Order: sequence, then C-alpha cells, then structure tokens
Amino acid sequence: MTLAPSAATVSQLGDARTGKLADNLTGFGRTLRRAGVRVDAARMALAQQAVMLVGMQRQDFAAALETVLVSREQDRLVFRELFDAYFKNPNVAQKLLAQMMPSAESKAEPVKRRPRVSEALAPVRAARNAPPREEDKVDFDAAMSASDVQRLRQADFNQLSASEYRLVAQLAREIPLPLPDFAARRTRPGARGSRPHWPGAMHQAARTGGEFLRVPLLQRRRQPLPLLALVDVSGSMERYARLLLAFLHAATAPRRAGALRRDVFAFGTGLTDLTPAFRLADTDAMLEAASHAIDDFAGGTRMGESLRSLRLRHARRLVGRRTLVLLITDGLDTGAPELLGQELAWLRRHCARLLWLNPLLRFEGYVPAARGASVLHREAHGMLAVHNLSRLQDLAGSLAAVLRQ
Repeated sequence: MTLAPSAATVSQLGDARTGKLADNLTGFGRTLRRAGVRVDAARMALAQQAVMLVGMQRQDFAAALETVLVSREQDRLVFRELFDAYFKNPNVAQKLLAQMMPSAESKAEPVKRRPRVSEALAPVRAARNAPPREEDKVDFDAAMSASDVQRLRQADFNQLSASEYRLVAQLAREIPLPLPDFAARRTRPGARGSRPHWPGAMHQAARTGGEFLRVPLLQRRRQPLPLLALVDVSGSMERYARLLLAFLHAATAPRRAGALRRDVFAFGTGLTDLTPAFRLADTDAMLEAASHAIDDFAGGTRMGESLRSLRLRHARRLVGRRTLVLLITDGLDTGAPELLGQELAWLRRHCARLLWLNPLLRFEGYVPAARGASVLHREAHGMLAVHNLSRLQDLAGSLAAVLRQ
C-alpha cells in the first residue's frame, strides 16, 4: 500500500510538483546518471515521495534518497560523494525547507573524488559559473598529445572517468591479439612438406605435355589455437568486464583472426554462453546482446559452480586438449574452494593452457591470498595482467611466452 504524505508535510515542504525542491531532486538525479548510477523517472518519483515522508533532516534525507536511487553496491560510495558535493552547504536542511536552489556559495576544502563523481559534477559547476577544478577537465580529441596518450595507456580501467573510459574502450578495440598457432591434421600444397601432392603434379604435367617438371608437396595447415574465454561479470569486475568483452570481440573477429574457433562465457553466480552474441559483427551490438543475456551482471562470484556447469553442459567446446583457456577474473570467489579446485583441475587436464588474466596485478606486491585466488594461482599455468591498455597490447607476446614454457 502506498503511503500518501500528510497535509502538514506538504505545507511544510511546498508543492513538489511546482516548487524548487522537485527541480533540485531532478538535477541531482541527472548528476547521478552522468556518474553511471542507474536512475530513471520511476526512481525519481519514489525519491520525491520518500523525501516527503521522512522530512528534511540531512541524515534522513540522504538515507531516503540512497534507498530508492541506489540499487548496486558499487554505486553507494559514488552516491554519497555526489550527495555531499551537490548539497554541500551545511545549512542545506534549512535551505531546502525554504525550497532553496543548490547554488548557495560556500567554502569547502578540496577533496579527492572518484573520476565518475568529478566528471558528473562538471556540468553543475559550469551552471554555477564556477571554473572547474583541474582534475575535472577532460579534453581528449583526435589531437591528443603524447603525454595524454601515454597516461591513458598506463591508466587503470577502474580509475577512468566516463569520458576517458569511452575513449579507452574505443582504443582497446584496435589492439590485435594474434594467437599462437599449431599444425592441423589437414594439409595443403606448399613449398615444404613430407608427402608429394600427386593431383597437383598431374595438373602441372597436363600443361607440359605429360612431363613432370616439378612435384608439389603437401604441408600441414597452420591454424590458431581454439580459444575459450571465461569472463567474470561480478560487481568487482564490472568495469573491466565490459571493456575486455569489447576487446576480445574486436581482436578475435574473423577479419583479424581468420578461421579462429572462439567460445566465450560470462560467469558470476551462474554461467552464461555469450558465443551467439560474439557472432555479431558489430561490437556495440554484441555488448547489447550480452547485456540482455547476462542476468547476474554486477552480482556475486561462484566460480566453482560456473565451471561445473561448463564441464557438464559445454565440455565439447574444449577441442582435443588444444584449447587456450583465458580465465578473466580477480579471483574473489565466494563459493567453496574445494569445488573450485576440482573443477579447475579438470579444466587444466582438458586444455592446452589455462591462463589467469588478473586485473589485481595492478597493485605492486600483489599476492593471491584470498581462498579462490590461491586455488586459481595453484592450478593456472600462468597469471597475466589486463588492467590497462599497455597490458592489453603486451598480451599477445605474454601468451606466446607462457605457451613456450
């Protein structure tokens, strides 16, 4: 049952449909949306109702908005920083009671905010005719300086602002990923080989009056290793997952990788087959199809159960123990480590190499001390970093080096 605000509350706060309080809340909602928080019209309507019910005490006001506007754990700190910055005047409760505009000037000590928060607040500062801080300026175009390019190549994906993230996502799609190849069973005519190609020799002899001037040879075809990628889409991997899915789709496209066999799965609390989505030629269309297919995005991580689903339902995706398996995760698993160890041991026995691509390697001195991370470190053939553009560009060479071991 929906609770209607009392007449006293309405008279105290003013008419939310025509007063400035509604404008303030709408502006705050737009700021949250610029920062990547999922806010729609329905949530904004709930926010106005919640404010009318709880009153204008600052703590209650913030808690009510956070309850109805935030649905993901990773957005809570972003919301709180934005709330403090947007309603930064210490007398905000009294000003809101008088239906204030959030443009009251006040002095505040500069604080270091998340890039998402800084960029979301930039239009608000511009509307207040205040110059943005140096950390809020984002001006990347086709004429980027060498220092800008170098900074982006080394920047951690999780620390990028929204504009930088979009730019880096586009740059990541241009990075190639040549996979190591192997000698297939099928043959083709070539200059070097172990067996003569008699049909080809007869064709050539027919052109020279029956004389065998040269006998072509058969050599084994070279094909890239089959690829199976498992991408963690839990909350801690959200920003990495989106960008790495786009990178994998573009880098392993038929126009670049030829007749590469690739299978891609997303896992969080369950396993999702993204191979049909990866058959789409356009990367943006693939991401949209993947978002519809994944129903546990930004949730928890149960890697052992997901790998068990892979073994029971998709074991044939591992081709003749020649498949290169890329497990993209931070290793923060919430499932049973015994189950994870069993499934990783099975996966290791049925593939050519099991490589762990770990974004937490961005931290100097990182040690896989978590339960899932320690099991994964023990079973994987190697651990590689994938937290910035530079690491993605070096990934092909790193894969080749691990496969030679």
